[in-house]
Amino acid sequence: MKRNIINKIGLWMLGSAMMLGMSTGCTKFLDEADPSNLSPDSYFTLPEHADAAIYAAYARTRLVGYGAGIFSNNFQLLDAPTGTITTGTAQNSDLNNLLGLVYNGDNLHIGQWWKELYRQIAEDNLVLDKVPGINPMDEAQKKRVLGEAHFLRAWAYFYAVRLWGDVPLILKPQTPQSEDFSPSRAKAEDVYNLIVQDLKDAEAAGLAWTNANGRVGLAAVKAQLAKVYLTMAGFPLNKGAAYYKLAADKAKEVIDYSNAHPGEIALFTTYADLHSTAMNNKLEHLFQVQYLTGVEENPLQSIMLPNNSLPKNISAVGSGVGSSMPTLSFYNSYKKFEPKDKRTDEQQFFYTSYFENGSGAVFPLGAPYIFKHFDVDDHGKPGKDGTKHSNLNVPQIRYAEVLLIYAEAQNRADGTANTAAYTALNAIRFRAGLDPLSGLAQGDFENAVWRERVHEFCYEGIVWFDMLRTRKVYNEDTNGFDAFVGHVNKNSGQALQQKHLLYPLPIFEMKNNPNLKPQNEGY
Repeated sequence: MKRNIINKIGLWMLGSAMMLGMSTGCTKFLDEADPSNLSPDSYFTLPEHADAAIYAAYARTRLVGYGAGIFSNNFQLLDAPTGTITTGTAQNSDLNNLLGLVYNGDNLHIGQWWKELYRQIAEDNLVLDKVPGINPMDEAQKKRVLGEAHFLRAWAYFYAVRLWGDVPLILKPQTPQSEDFSPSRAKAEDVYNLIVQDLKDAEAAGLAWTNANGRVGLAAVKAQLAKVYLTMAGFPLNKGAAYYKLAADKAKEVIDYSNAHPGEIALFTTYADLHSTAMNNKLEHLFQVQYLTGVEENPLQSIMLPNNSLPKNISAVGSGVGSSMPTLSFYNSYKKFEPKDKRTDEQQFFYTSYFENGSGAVFPLGAPYIFKHFDVDDHGKPGKDGTKHSNLNVPQIRYAEVLLIYAEAQNRADGTANTAAYTALNAIRFRAGLDPLSGLAQGDFENAVWRERVHEFCYEGIVWFDMLRTRKVYNEDTNGFDAFVGHVNKNSGQALQQKHLLYPLPIFEMKNNPNLKPQNEGY
């Protein structure tokens, strides 16, 4: 798919460029219809056009890693306020403000997420509006393309509603003449209802369960729907037991398929596979953002690689910028309470040493760095020089999360954890080298699941959203959970406030569209 994406996007971008073309010359020529002057209304005539459009929509998902000023990118917005991350550079003021919980609507990362999510939604809306009219086109193919667009639109709105709460709900391609060109904000519950419907439409689109070429499969759709239901069950909608059951049932569908088809969906046996390019889009990775040399390379390598303050480089690429590092308190929390935890063993989720220039002698780093996104092919290893290019995808949905969604949701829906819930939780613990759990009270089981989520999904853009839906924050000193409001983040010494449950709307957007007022509370 990746090679195909660049070719198809080239066609799509050519069409986009041609839409901007204006013919000049004699009046007779101006009066004629120029067959090469394409528009959205005239472009969508062939099945290949549908493919080009959906590939362009997939390409937009790379918004998660777009650059956000010096030594930073968008991905860091999702982890900075959790208190589990720090920076080794401190040269990006917008990132510093996120880490210190003193950001406002002028923050570059916040503004970029808003712009890029709505660009993603615009691409999806174009597919959903124009592809149905392509004729002739195989109906099954058309249905699959539309299902993918529904999934991608739900993916984008799910980010938006969790980041800002009430947001504009735009469902059609827009022009300056559109009646809702300056939309007001829809209620968060209405946005969630749209997300659920989009995912149900994707679920019914005839997608294969898995797809190793990077296009979304049925397992990813069901997993995302389970995640949405779990979120709706908690804050701020508080849908409760009925939605916990919906989340459990939907996650169980994926688990049942995995049990019947372990060669298609399963946990990786080693943590190395989580960041192996050979395992992109396979087994545990149900949906990822796609990267490829010549198109766009993985954006996390530089921010998670030590900066040039060290006397030696540990990558064939050279030095990184070190603007995403784990806090020592979080790094130490794994073995502090469960000494057997493998995830902080060297070069599992973290590393404290690597090889000079990627393939030389061992070199100590003096501090832990994040290894779960480290592209070994890019940087090198003993006996193999690095390629200096990263084709490593960025995970969005892992099968590990499906297991923990089921465990948490079933326990809440039924009032106690059943055997399947313990099996799901203990599968995550077994891989980490931890002892199995059994016989816990409902609340203790829930806390055990939350702890595994914090330690398993750190630095994947998940923990912050868990904090928002549960209104709980992991305490690295007690191994318990504090109330969100009042918890002091160790990376900044600042307390989380009520206003931090939502990000502020970008100031530039509110100036352009007064209908977005009022600003989120506290900003």
